[in-house]
Amino acid sequence: MLLGIILIWALTAMGLVIVSWVVPGIHARTNGDLLLAALILGIVNAFIRPILWILTWPLTVLSFGIFALLINALMIQLTAELVPGFTVRDFASALLGAVIMMLLAIAGFILVEWLLFDGVFWLHMGAGRFIFHI
Repeated sequence: MLLGIILIWALTAMGLVIVSWVVPGIHARTNGDLLLAALILGIVNAFIRPILWILTWPLTVLSFGIFALLINALMIQLTAELVPGFTVRDFASALLGAVIMMLLAIAGFILVEWLLFDGVFWLHMGAGRFIFHI
């Protein structure tokens, strides 16, 4: 379990590094600030984000999940408020960072599936037949 937590923390840190390179409004002074931001973002996502998701689930359903990106952007902004060396200029930067983090997570999921299970099965039919297979 500890290895899994460390792996998720490292992947979040790598995601924040990529986001800080790509998004002009997100910066970290040092690599230590990025590691601390990844740790704080993980804690915020573990404790605060689920509460917000429960409170806003009707909006998330009505927006077909788009509102979840707004919550993720808020979590990035909250992390910037808690980590002095990690800054987010405005909500648009946080939203773009949340989109990039989401795309990185999807790419990571697909990569892990391909490496470990020899394929990604997106849609299943009964009796072991697959409609779509990559």
